[in-house]
Amino acid sequence: MRSLFNLDGPVLQFINKITYSVYLNILWFICCIPIVTAGASTTALFYVTLKIVKNEEGNITKAFFRSFRANLKQGTKIWLILLFLGAILCTDGYVLYHLRFENIFWTLCTAVFFVAAAAYAIVLMYIFPLLARFDNTVGAMFKNALFIGVRFLVCTAMMAAVYFMMVLVVIRVFTPAVIFGEGLCALLCSYLLSNILLLCQEKTEDHKDAVPETE
Repeated sequence: MRSLFNLDGPVLQFINKITYSVYLNILWFICCIPIVTAGASTTALFYVTLKIVKNEEGNITKAFFRSFRANLKQGTKIWLILLFLGAILCTDGYVLYHLRFENIFWTLCTAVFFVAAAAYAIVLMYIFPLLARFDNTVGAMFKNALFIGVRFLVCTAMMAAVYFMMVLVVIRVFTPAVIFGEGLCALLCSYLLSNILLLCQEKTEDHKDAVPETE
């Protein structure tokens, strides 16, 4: 029993990680204030939480801002694209909701809208953790985020549940829980993503090894 509460015990380790998530949530929020930097901020958040999951966090402040600076350009591009696509989806959803024609065309349009919204949500959940771990083009990041999200649907559903529960708790149950916010969500999702990203890394390395070198 005593070993549970020593410095290296699971209880204090768990409390430390929750504390880290609160601190990271504050850093994430501050760096999101310009709005356009939200992509780089979210990437930096996942960069650190993925390290926390593996007990490799080190100095989390330095790690956060190192990743923020390194991914500022590409993270901003990705975020602006997501904002643009999100605005289109919101507009389409508003129009479809208020039209509500009882015909086959409206039904087909609504079905396409829900498929597009699901794909958008999958990309939104996966693209910044991928950016935190891998170097690739913007187009490849979007494609890989969607592919991995569809490939690992159970993980995708669990990640969606994490975000949904956080929103539900903050809005309906205990508003001050917003202090945990995105930081805790990222930490919990990092536990879900850790093995998947490791598998992706191994496949990437195997692919590089299989490509013959040219002189």
